[in-house]
Amino acid sequence: MSKWLLAAAVAIVAAGGALGRAQTLATRARAPLPDTGTFSILGYDAATGEVGGAVQSRVFSVGNGVLWADAGAGIAATQAIVDVSYGPQALDLLKKGAAPAAIVKQVWEKDPDPLPKEWTKQGRQFAVMNLKGEYAAFTGPKATEWAGHKGGKYATAQGNILAGPEVVSRMIEAFETTSGHLSQRLVAALEGGQSAGGDKRGQQSAAIVIVKKNCGVWLHNDTVLRLQVDDNPEPIKELRRLIDMWNTRKPKSVSPECK
Repeated sequence: MSKWLLAAAVAIVAAGGALGRAQTLATRARAPLPDTGTFSILGYDAATGEVGGAVQSRVFSVGNGVLWADAGAGIAATQAIVDVSYGPQALDLLKKGAAPAAIVKQVWEKDPDPLPKEWTKQGRQFAVMNLKGEYAAFTGPKATEWAGHKGGKYATAQGNILAGPEVVSRMIEAFETTSGHLSQRLVAALEGGQSAGGDKRGQQSAAIVIVKKNCGVWLHNDTVLRLQVDDNPEPIKELRRLIDMWNTRKPKSVSPECK
């Protein structure tokens, strides 16, 4: 093969590779984006000092990124057109003593919005609560409707792709009128939201997390309770079953301050 023919062949192969890569990128760009609809609640129990959150969505394993909790900081929920990094950022700022409202403002404003067309920061939804039960929430103007949030005394409920505002209203109502352990009040809030229509697309997964320093089971465990229902036609019902079982047994920490 002459040098000219060899060079031409190499050029054709390179062009074909470039075209293939371009087609792959174009295909990825056209691929459907992940679903985002979710409703969640963050809550504080003034009697025990526990903070926690619960969430439900028509996505697989919603607990794998929405709720972030630290017994030395507080709890956060990051959802809708979600940037998961909002969770750890919020916890870090809570540890430094920042107020929830300041955290929500700072994290959103510093978001560089790397995918403004297909995953815009204008669609983020974000809530933060500290260890005193003080909280703040934000719903971006491009979060898929219905989207919004509502607060109570020690709770904030937020959601997107919901049946309507009654979802978050009933969540707060249920949380504030339910007695018992924080876990029971949080799952009651999810039940309240679902009774108002919940996620317009239906149900698939749910999760709950509750923290308090050294008050999880055994020794040096800050996680009082963490449960995930990753794929179930009635995830809130299954979460309720697990929570009722946990409350019947109530595993104890061996730390003296949590007796």
